[in-house]
Amino acid sequence: MPAFVYMLRCKDGSLYTGWTNNLERRVAMHQQGKGAKYTRGRRPVELVYFEEVADKETALKRECAIKKLTRLQKTYLIKETLETK
Repeated sequence: MPAFVYMLRCKDGSLYTGWTNNLERRVAMHQQGKGAKYTRGRRPVELVYFEEVADKETALKRECAIKKLTRLQKTYLIKETLETK
C-alpha cells in the first residue's frame, strides 16, 4: 500500500515532518488540531513538501532521514520540489 512522507510549515515558521497513508486526510487532521501534538498549537499549517513511497516501512525510513536534515537542507528539498512542478 502506498504511503506518503510530508512536511508542513507551521504558523511559527517551523517545519514538521511526518508520514501517512492518506495525505489529504492527515493534513486536514493537522488543520483541525487533531494531528500531532507538535502542530496543535502552531496552526494553521501549510503542506510544503510530500513524496509518495512504496509502503509504510519505506515511509518511516524516509521520514527519519528527513528529520536528520538541517533546516537549510529541508528548505532546499522544498525548493527543489517546487521548481520541478
